[in-house]
This record gives sequence, C-alpha cells and structure tokens, in this order.
Amino acid sequence: MKKINKSTAFTRREFVKTTSAAFVAPFVVPYSFIRGSRFSAPSDKINIGLIGCGELGVKNLSECTMHPDVVVAAACDVWKERLDPVVDQYKCTGYTDYRELLQHNGLDAVIIGTPAHWHAIQTIEAAEAGLDIYVEKPMTMHFSESLAVRNAVRKYGSMCQVGTQIHASEHYRRMVELVRSGNLGNIGTVRTFFVMNEAPHGIGLGNNSRRIPRGMDWDMWVGPARMQPFNPNLVKNAFYHCFWMDFSGGWTPGMAPHIIDLPVWALELGYPSEISASGGRFIINDDGDAYDNHEVIWRYPDLTMTWMQSSSNSYGFDFLRGQESRRRLGIYFHGVNGTLRTDYNSHEVYPEGDRMKGMATPPVSIPPVPGHRLEWVESIKTRKQPSCNPEYHVKVDVPIALSVLSMQLGRSINFDPVNEKIVGDEEAARLATPVYREPWKFPSGYL
Repeated sequence: MKKINKSTAFTRREFVKTTSAAFVAPFVVPYSFIRGSRFSAPSDKINIGLIGCGELGVKNLSECTMHPDVVVAAACDVWKERLDPVVDQYKCTGYTDYRELLQHNGLDAVIIGTPAHWHAIQTIEAAEAGLDIYVEKPMTMHFSESLAVRNAVRKYGSMCQVGTQIHASEHYRRMVELVRSGNLGNIGTVRTFFVMNEAPHGIGLGNNSRRIPRGMDWDMWVGPARMQPFNPNLVKNAFYHCFWMDFSGGWTPGMAPHIIDLPVWALELGYPSEISASGGRFIINDDGDAYDNHEVIWRYPDLTMTWMQSSSNSYGFDFLRGQESRRRLGIYFHGVNGTLRTDYNSHEVYPEGDRMKGMATPPVSIPPVPGHRLEWVESIKTRKQPSCNPEYHVKVDVPIALSVLSMQLGRSINFDPVNEKIVGDEEAARLATPVYREPWKFPSGYL
C-alpha cells in the first residue's frame, strides 16, 4: 500500500474551515485547490471511484453519473468478473486492492459498495486520503465502528452520505411534516417492523466450501471478518449477505436503517438510554447463521420505539394487502390524538375519536433533493454536508448495532447518551468493539 498523503486532507479541511462563509453564494469550487497539489481535476469535474462492483455499487455509480460534472476515474473489486465490466463501460482504471484506488491520482470522491463488514475500515481510510464518501448502509456493524466513522469524517471534513436512499423521498418528507405538525399529539410509542418468509430452508444447504471462482481473491473479500468457506450464495448480492452474521449483522442492520430513519428524523431522536432485545435462529436451517427473529425495545426519554424482524413469517398487520407471502415493512406513530401508519410510499391516519377533527394537512416545508446520490454529488460542490451524513446517522446506526449486541448477550444494555458509552456492563462494552482478523486492525485511534 502506498503511504497516505496526510497533507491532502489537511489542505482540504483548512479550506473548508476558512472559507465556509463564502458558500452562501453559489459558485464552482476548483477541486484542484481544495484537494491539494496531488489533484489536477478540471474545476467543474468530480472524479469518482467505486469500491465494490456488485449490484448496489454499480447502481450507486450509475445514478451519480447522471450528474454532468461526474467522471468515473477508477473502480475496484476483488473479483474480475465484476470489475472488468465496470472498467470497460466507463473506460476507467481498475484495481483489485481498494487501498491502491484510494491513492489514484486526481480522485475526488469514492463510493463504497462493499459488504457491511468492510464499511468502517474503508470509510475511515477514504477520509484519511482526503476523499468525499458515499457509503452503503448499514454504515457499520458495531457500536465502536459507528463512532469511529463519525469521528474520522468529522476530523477530515469529508462530505459523507450514508446510503439510506428512501430518506430522499418526497413521501418521507411529508411524513416528517405530519409528525412535527403536532396533529397526532404527544407520541408515546413508535413501532417499526420488517418481515418476510424464507423458512424453512432459507438460501439452501450444502454450498459451503464450493470452489472459489477463478479471478476472485477470497481472502481479500473476507478481509477483517472471520475466515469462512466460500459460498456462491453469499457473494450474489446484498440480500444474501444478510443470512451471514459476519458479513452483515443480519436483517436488522440490513433493513432497519431505512425504516427507523423516519422516526429518528421526524422526532429528532437522540440515542436511547436502554436497549432490550431478544431473538435467535429458531426456524431456518441453511448455510447461513443469522437470526430469523429479532424483537427490540429502545427506550428514549419520552417514548419507546420497537422493532420486529422476522424471516419466518410475513404477516404485515395493516400493511398486509393480500394473502401472498412477501416482504413487508411499516412504521406506526401512536399519538394522543391519533395513530399514523406509513411505509415507503403510503400512509393512513386513525384518529382517536374526534380529537383530530378540523386539523389541516401541514404545509410543505422540507425542500426536495434531486435524489440521494445526487444530493451527495452536490454536497461535494457546495461543501455542505448531505442530509444522511454520519453526524446524523449515528443516531440510526448506534441503536441498531446495540440491539444486535443485546440479543447476542441475552440482556438489556444501558447506554449513556451524553458520553456515548455503554454503562454497567464491561462485557457489553468490550464486545461493542470488534476484533478484526489479522492483519487488519480496528482503528481505535478514532474513539
């Protein structure tokens, strides 16, 4: 690995710090000035690299290229079968080691589309390299990783967007306005869920220890995670990652970032003070090892929020809309005056008697964005953080990570929201920081 040019990030941070007032008026910032002498991109172009050329990574890259100022400069994957088509399509430089891509001359920003177990290391190293970052959700898998990513992005001033794409939707904006209008009254409970039925055989049995495909570096794919046999289902796409704990943390980190994002946003929630979870692998028998049921209670100062995840039953409460077995999700806000139920694109309000009589639909107040990825691209130009930056997203990521840890420990976790620490449980505090497989090291300097 090449030595990181620390002066690049320093130049960029100093530029942002000393000229932030100038961004009141729109103008094109010369990237070569922001990023130091290492970079020589034209002032109106953003050179982007992609780490992880799977389905999500390619989709993210494709949407970013809808912006006229984006140029695809580099791509990286440990599997040539996925790397080569991206290199051919965009005529960019290909790498099989992401650390080399981070040092690509002229690079301004990077999309991280790798499995979740890579997100923390790669996001932090990208920030150290002075790059702006789009990282797929979940932002991290472990509590300490979440804080480390937030702190690294804060330190180096990277424009960072976490890939909770539904956050950019007009529907979520209208739901935030409705909740904040006060029409529902004080809200004491929020319920969230994600269900599907993959029982009893999940992704199937008998595919572990299959031959590693030609052109794939399996050791690098596994990276900091526990080494395991190659399984062709595991590497298909992000859906399949969620059947393995070491590469995803299960379906709660896989889907809850999209779903609990709405109540965290609408109610401006901080951290929970108590996290209680139960669940396990009760029914599904396949090559994976992730839980198939997970129940969570997060306690906040003035309300509780719950989460239900099932991979063995797809009943969807008011969201059923038919008897077929399918993926379903939903969010309930239970207020004094009424209940709001909503999902990604629909909603219904159930008043408590006549308590909502005469209440008007709140006016539109939250401005639109051009899309989640394009919002990030614009943030690179304006030097204004996008809406799902890590400073915001730790309020989503930390409760999820601690809910998985609570389930694994079989007990509640008490959390100090002010000092961002697990309290009264030395084992939980220790396990909240992952131990990476050699030679990878957890970046403890950012805690």
